Amino acid sequence: MKTAKMTRRDFLRATGAAMALGAGSVTCGQPNTKRPNILFIMSDDHCAQAIGAYGSRLALLNPTPTIDRLAAEGMLFENAFCTNSICTPSRATIMTGQYSQTNGVLTLDERLAPERHTLAIEMKKAGYQTAMIGKWHLKDEPAHFDYYKVLPGQGKYFDPEFREKGQGPWRKNVVKHQGHSSDVITDIALEWFSARRDANRPFFMMLHYKAPHDMFDYAPRYESYLANVDIPEPESLYHQPDFGSVATRGKNDSRIRRIGTSVSKRHPYRNYGQDFDVDPNLPDKEYTHRAYQVYLKKYLRCVKGVDDNLARLFDVLRQQQLMDNTVILYTGDQGFMLGEHDYIDKRWMYEESMRMPLLVRYPKMIAAGSRTDLLVNNTDFAPTMLELAGAEVPHQMQGRSFASMLAGREPETWRTATYYRYWMHLTHHDVPAHFGIRTKRHKLMFYYGRALPKYRGRKSMGWKPISYPVEPTPPGWEFYDLQNDPYELANQYRNPRYANLIAQLKEQLRRERARLNETDDRYPDFQQVIDEHWDD
Repeated sequence: MKTAKMTRRDFLRATGAAMALGAGSVTCGQPNTKRPNILFIMSDDHCAQAIGAYGSRLALLNPTPTIDRLAAEGMLFENAFCTNSICTPSRATIMTGQYSQTNGVLTLDERLAPERHTLAIEMKKAGYQTAMIGKWHLKDEPAHFDYYKVLPGQGKYFDPEFREKGQGPWRKNVVKHQGHSSDVITDIALEWFSARRDANRPFFMMLHYKAPHDMFDYAPRYESYLANVDIPEPESLYHQPDFGSVATRGKNDSRIRRIGTSVSKRHPYRNYGQDFDVDPNLPDKEYTHRAYQVYLKKYLRCVKGVDDNLARLFDVLRQQQLMDNTVILYTGDQGFMLGEHDYIDKRWMYEESMRMPLLVRYPKMIAAGSRTDLLVNNTDFAPTMLELAGAEVPHQMQGRSFASMLAGREPETWRTATYYRYWMHLTHHDVPAHFGIRTKRHKLMFYYGRALPKYRGRKSMGWKPISYPVEPTPPGWEFYDLQNDPYELANQYRNPRYANLIAQLKEQLRRERARLNETDDRYPDFQQVIDEHWDD
């Protein structure tokens, strides 16, 4: 959409939110009917290509009619990205508005202390009634929410247990439910709306579904969904001769069975044919096809469960006359590889893993059916919600509010590239450590291929009968022209036509790493590899 430039003050004046400028903070508990409610919905590993509104190869299956309505009645973000494509770091980034090195959550192992739960703290200070329901995955108690009922750790798909505020000490209280987690999480949210919501205060709710995280255990009622459908497959599942680099394939493809867990037989100890009991005696292509079909049907059945439950939730919001006074944001905690490049899971900087779906509905501000290509990332989510709430955005947040964009006005200045870094070298899904930047058209990434000290000497999948050590992998660069190659099929790093552009992007990458506190002063062996191979 073509948009005019708008300053933050212009936005606040235009939308009636000028109280956020010069008016001081809102007293806790102070009623203010002009401020919108904010409902932040996030599903674990729900990628953009599994949402119909994004128009992927799966759109004709109509997997998400309810979520698609958010796009039809609001705004779809075409260029929303995570900064570290793994669950706990992404959630920490959303809660703090900070990149991983700044908030300290680099991997699945670190804790985010309650005093760092900035989004919850600031919303409560602004007078919002706050609630956190569903998958939390940040280890420490979400103590700054007025109410929480969250899955411990990863949580269970069936008959889930929760930790609930007011039901005893954080690590000891267990509240049991029966049923599928998507249904139960929605039931808990509906109970909050009927029995706990304070009608005199605006609310801020974070509603997080476990689905469609692997292993994709869907509710039995979806067994027949897509049963007789042949799911469209990505071309790169089978053939991509110019994809990748020595960092991801090894010299003369010597490491393709070691790097990146797969749909096909390629990866020896983690592939979905093996996980889903496909006959190993089948020819390779048939094995891959069958594994992919099982994978996608299980995944999309989990997605269908989330979508149907959101229909239930939105019906209640309409009945309570809350729908049109509530900013509804829908996203996933990162993207997910649905067989593209014969990869599964996330972690990669490739599009399907790095891209987050982001749909926002608020008819008092957002034009129905609007789209934007503004380059946003998950550091921006908290500042945006705080600005919409009329709250102060803490100076320590590294992201920026895109609230003016929701009103149809492009921010006066904005980033031209978004930074990404994955730290968990060769753990769980055998993805090498790497970082890079993505502009609207181009992507440059560098695989330095070294593990954090705490991972060195470990096995990459100790819970599997076969495992490999976490060892260094070859450094390497990859560069993709996304306008000419949207599916990242051909690494153009060695193409002389792009040499000047790549040099410019390297300099931009260097500046971004310094500006965002993402350099490697604490990891001299990382920096040594970076320095030695920067000009390769």
